[in-house]
Amino acid sequence: MELTLYQPDIPQNTGTLLRLAACLGVPMNIIEPCGFLLTDRSLKRAGMDYLDLASVQRHLDWETYNNSRNGRLILLTTTGNTAYCDFRFHPDDHVMLGRESAGVPQEVHAAADARLVIPMQAGRRSINVAIAGAMVLGEALRQTNGFAVTEQTTKNEESQ
Repeated sequence: MELTLYQPDIPQNTGTLLRLAACLGVPMNIIEPCGFLLTDRSLKRAGMDYLDLASVQRHLDWETYNNSRNGRLILLTTTGNTAYCDFRFHPDDHVMLGRESAGVPQEVHAAADARLVIPMQAGRRSINVAIAGAMVLGEALRQTNGFAVTEQTTKNEESQ
């Protein structure tokens, strides 16, 4: 399982998702250009000391990323046609989040193997991209038994 950000705009969201990826042991792809420098103070504040623990691959552009990936491209989009909780994930899926300001271009939509949506109340525009990524990545890892079992997890279970 991999998490992919398409030209992210907001450093705080990217930092939060990098922290999530580091904590869950999920590789992250960032498709350039970003709307900020990866040395941005807000990115570092949101990612805290987890940024160095994240496995991050930066890609020059969409074409470079698309030519290098293995596995299905699973796009989260407000125009998706399948609820993420009704979708069957595979362990080698790439879960992609679009730009906060504009989503992804039609070319990326066309390349997606699935376009998923988070069901919401009528009249609501969207969920924060970092929260959406956490929700869907959590379900994908649950389905594929992809949560890493660590020594700390085992100790916590034994003490209960």
